Amino acid sequence: MKDLQDAAASGTMGSVLIVDDHPLYSDALAAALRMAFPECQSAKAQSLGAALDLLASGCRPDLVIFDLKLPDVCGISGFQRLREALPDVPVLVVSSLTSAQVVQALMAEGAAGFLPKDAPAPLLREALESIVAGRCYVHPGYLGAAVSEPEEVPFEKAHPKLAELTPQQKRIMKLICAGKPNKQIAYELDLAEATVKAHITALLRRLGVQNRTQAAVLVENSQPATNIGTADADVQAFLSS
Repeated sequence: MKDLQDAAASGTMGSVLIVDDHPLYSDALAAALRMAFPECQSAKAQSLGAALDLLASGCRPDLVIFDLKLPDVCGISGFQRLREALPDVPVLVVSSLTSAQVVQALMAEGAAGFLPKDAPAPLLREALESIVAGRCYVHPGYLGAAVSEPEEVPFEKAHPKLAELTPQQKRIMKLICAGKPNKQIAYELDLAEATVKAHITALLRRLGVQNRTQAAVLVENSQPATNIGTADADVQAFLSS
């Protein structure tokens, strides 16, 4: 961390590893870094595996800018593997996955900051300056949402069809909305996996939907606007992986 402390004192940024599978976006990030910090050196990787190979070959960045959607990454495990490889290096996540649930999970796992991919260059510089100074940075739009739990509306009051579910089906529906696979639901409720499948078939029929995703969308649309991200398949894949 000494390099970062020196950078904070001098207002400069040393070396950055950009992990993103879109070359044009990586190039744009590198250009923005050079404009903000002319002495900054950038290395690029288009997958987590490529980034880990760079680290194995001796690359030691002062900062990593990390995209969540990579070809060899499944959910939060990719971010966790990077943190294990570089436990003392701050990681700024820049992603199109912008749910407050995702931001909260990332910060809890040790991210140094979060920015949505459509953030303007001045916000990128603001984030980098905060991280170089030893502070965490979260896009202002997520400061409140990322640390608060939304109030859950009881199924009985959310939608007439949801009120028709049995207590066991309601428990299973909540775990579906949390992104849990059938095997995990069976484990948490102490049921056989075949029993869980039977309950899901029955609850889908009662709700008048075709699959788990449509059921989760129905629940999400029945919740207030502050209940962020339940129906986003990408968010659920990230949080449950």
